[in-house]
Amino acid sequence: MKLSIIVPCFNEQESLPFFFAETQKQLQKLPVTPEYLFINDGSTDQTLSELKKMHQNNPSFVHYIDFSRNFGKEAAIYAGLQAATGDLVTLMDADLQDPPELLPKMYQLISEEGFDCVGTCRKSRAGEPVIRSFFAKQFYWLMNKISRTPMISGVRDFRLMNRQVVNAILQMGEYNRFSKGIFSWVGFKTTYLPYENKERVAGKTSWSFWGLFRYSLEGIIDFSNVPLQLSAWGGIFSCLLALLIIVVIIIRTLLFGDPTSGWPSLVSIILFLGGIQLFFIGILGQYVGKIYLEVKKRPVYLIRETDLKDLGEK
Repeated sequence: MKLSIIVPCFNEQESLPFFFAETQKQLQKLPVTPEYLFINDGSTDQTLSELKKMHQNNPSFVHYIDFSRNFGKEAAIYAGLQAATGDLVTLMDADLQDPPELLPKMYQLISEEGFDCVGTCRKSRAGEPVIRSFFAKQFYWLMNKISRTPMISGVRDFRLMNRQVVNAILQMGEYNRFSKGIFSWVGFKTTYLPYENKERVAGKTSWSFWGLFRYSLEGIIDFSNVPLQLSAWGGIFSCLLALLIIVVIIIRTLLFGDPTSGWPSLVSIILFLGGIQLFFIGILGQYVGKIYLEVKKRPVYLIRETDLKDLGEK
């Protein structure tokens, strides 16, 4: 049985040797033939050189795909799924925050207990900044309130899937991708393994708070369009400004009287309603923008270099 291991990489040159050594150690416990698929997502360090070195040392089962630029983790996951040929497929981060020691248990759940997919979720967010942890929890709460697709709090992209699940995911070829939602939407018999949060083995995370905030918006509306977001924030600002003016008018009237009866309240109402309208137009524009991105039919990613001949010829 072949196991495809998809590893999105962005500036992971320091982590790769540790990841490969630890994963190989765990795979020796399993009756599988490994197939590593490292996706270099526009790294600016020596990640590509490290991947080429790993491929030269293990040409039969270590492969790499080098994007023409940074297309994002979602594109890297999609490219890996398209290239994977294994009977089982797993997604893992190179920083060892996805513990390879869970692989034997995940394999057992699929091979012996009949699950189609085994996902992972963190028991806690120990070690994360408090603000980031708070907003992450609110995101999952909000998603489960407004979406029919359930999402487990703390769920990771790290999961083991059989070929049927992978083929189902590949049928969803949209440009605007949010894998956590896609994994849940396709269904199948799925279970989750909880584990304690792990720190990066090396290097620094490429996810900033703003980056995670934008990613959460993509999860809600499938993508992010900054100009349309600005219009929505402009509406909120107008609302807050109107409320502030109303408070000022009330205080001034109580203290000094109202020399211009009606005019201040009328301006405040106009500002408030205008802000509300602009806010909802901005939300509508988000969805229109996503439709625009879909109908252009641009590729999810472009490959600059790969050792996979069939994939490179596409």
